Amino acid sequence: MPITVLVVDDQELMRAGLKMVLGAHPDIEVVGEADNGAAAISRTAELRPDVVLMDVRMPITDGVTATGKIIESGCGSRVLVMTTFDLDEHALGALRAGASGFLLKDTPPEDLISAIRSVAAGDAVVSPKVTKRLLDRLIADDPAAGRDPAILDVLTAREREVLEHIAVGRSNAEIAGALFLSEATVKTHVGRVLTKLNLRDRVQAVVLAYETGLVRPGNA
Repeated sequence: MPITVLVVDDQELMRAGLKMVLGAHPDIEVVGEADNGAAAISRTAELRPDVVLMDVRMPITDGVTATGKIIESGCGSRVLVMTTFDLDEHALGALRAGASGFLLKDTPPEDLISAIRSVAAGDAVVSPKVTKRLLDRLIADDPAAGRDPAILDVLTAREREVLEHIAVGRSNAEIAGALFLSEATVKTHVGRVLTKLNLRDRVQAVVLAYETGLVRPGNA
């Protein structure tokens, strides 16, 4: 079965270009489009696409709000947001709302296709290091932004340590080397961290680590 995609962007030319690029791949099917967030919410409920390719800056209802509504609905569609700027605070808002990642609008077509396939398979496609840059900027602008660190009390000491490494963008292999563990053991710890904190993926783990103060801006 092909990966079904809903294309959401307020610019008709952008939607047409995306549909042309996606349509060239037999394993991807564009099942619909929308030109604002409100329409994206209703079209997602109607079509149940595997992936919603979401612009974040749109009229009527923005992409961040639409992402949150789609995720809250429990329909199972995963959201991949697109933005013009890699330090767009709206992109960070979409990640917090449950998006599985974000791409720049000038992303090469082959990278876009790869990202859609990854998101459809349940992975996150935004680099934690890019998310870290967004969070560094956000916290620098608003030092009071954050969440109660007691949220992390459900984690063991080792799991907190693993979360710290995730938050600075380290892969399972890198974490394994740093903590003298096998990759299989690290993978188990990562899974437990995500489950205990009710997180969808590593990107949301990065966000939460910053919001709770486990990792501070500037940490390498």
